Amino acid sequence: MQSDTIAAISTGMTNAGIGKVRLSGDDAVTIVDRIYRSPGGRKRLSDVSTHTIHYGYIYDGDCLIDEVMVLIMRGPNSYTREDVVEIDCHGGVVVMKKLLETVLKYGARLAEPGEFTKRAFLNGRIDLSQAEAVIDVINAKSDMALESSLNQLRGSVKKSIEKLRKGIIGNIAFIEAALDDPEHIQAEGFGDELAVQVRGYMAELQKMLDSADNGRLVKEGIKTVILGKPNAGKSSLMNVLLGENRAIVTEIAGTTRDTLEEHVSIHGIPLNIIDTAGIRQTEDVVEKIGVRKAIDFAEEADLIIYVVDSSTEMDQNDDDIIRMIQSKKVIVLMNKSDLRPVVSRSDIEKQLQAPIIEISAREETGLDIFEDTLKDMFFAGDIHYNDELCITNVRHKAAIAAALESLKMVMHSIEDGMPEDFFSIDLMDAYEQLGHIIGEAVEDDLVDTIFSDFCMGK
Repeated sequence: MQSDTIAAISTGMTNAGIGKVRLSGDDAVTIVDRIYRSPGGRKRLSDVSTHTIHYGYIYDGDCLIDEVMVLIMRGPNSYTREDVVEIDCHGGVVVMKKLLETVLKYGARLAEPGEFTKRAFLNGRIDLSQAEAVIDVINAKSDMALESSLNQLRGSVKKSIEKLRKGIIGNIAFIEAALDDPEHIQAEGFGDELAVQVRGYMAELQKMLDSADNGRLVKEGIKTVILGKPNAGKSSLMNVLLGENRAIVTEIAGTTRDTLEEHVSIHGIPLNIIDTAGIRQTEDVVEKIGVRKAIDFAEEADLIIYVVDSSTEMDQNDDDIIRMIQSKKVIVLMNKSDLRPVVSRSDIEKQLQAPIIEISAREETGLDIFEDTLKDMFFAGDIHYNDELCITNVRHKAAIAAALESLKMVMHSIEDGMPEDFFSIDLMDAYEQLGHIIGEAVEDDLVDTIFSDFCMGK
């Protein structure tokens, strides 16, 4: 465990009802005891039981800092497995800063970003995948992202990885015993038995990799670009999806000349949604730039929402858009269904294979069908993960892919009739790659980099 005592403000640096200053380390209770006074003046925090809360005041000498509640949590039954003290004060920025300055004055050190969670990892309370899940919980922008992060925090990744590593290390031990004592096993059929087990490991790892594509969408949001001709109703749709008037809407074609990007959660589905300039041939220099940006965003999108004005004839601009999005995931929204339609579904079906939904952004009709289509397209209609493992971390994905490649090498060695020690080398590499996910044998620089992304006080 770490020897020094750290402190930081754990709540946001804005005025609020309550603020919190957190300490962790050997001297956490002693430091706070020196500045704490109970109403009767007789209580010493050093004498109180763990997991108790105490009303009183914080003083710097004779200077009153604030009226507080102090929570005592002695290690190892705490977040960091060290002695932890949390001081709840009034949530003003000035008072929180003053309180932090006081605990630092009396012997604490200012914590680095993520240092409390780093200590929880270093002290063995959580593994590295769970530590990474903490920041994912904090940064979650949708119900789905939160659900997935909480599963990882509860140990879903850790349990799956440890199960695989247990099987692999068992194989390695068996091979090493065979090398020391060739009569320990019969060579006949050993390779076949190992191959069956390795195929099982590979299937599990491939399942994890397959979940990573959806995992990225869960964590980062589905990058969604709204495309269409000018005045098709793209900005109106954007406003409806956001539930507020963020995009300017007028009857004048070409009002939107730049992109507008917002994050929205639609029934738990995270979308990074981008409203773009209407696609058309134009001589206007500024509008040309907007059209170019729209095309660039479309190339990188996970989903294109193609908005068609069903009250006007399709033209060359529509043909250009359809050619552009042929290879993308697309949902076609035939907007302005409240007006007399000129465009039919068959007009679009002739050129584009995609779900087609009739909506009215102005009347806000048809959007429930759009939401169901979105779920079916990306999550097979199910937006709840429950206890199902979903890989959302790029680092985890890379380690899983590397482990899978090592196991493929094992299979090649078995098929080529190579000596058993060749199996052991690649099995050990797979074992170590999976260990990197949960924080075994990782470089200190990597650990420091991971925790540097955390906020102060966490």
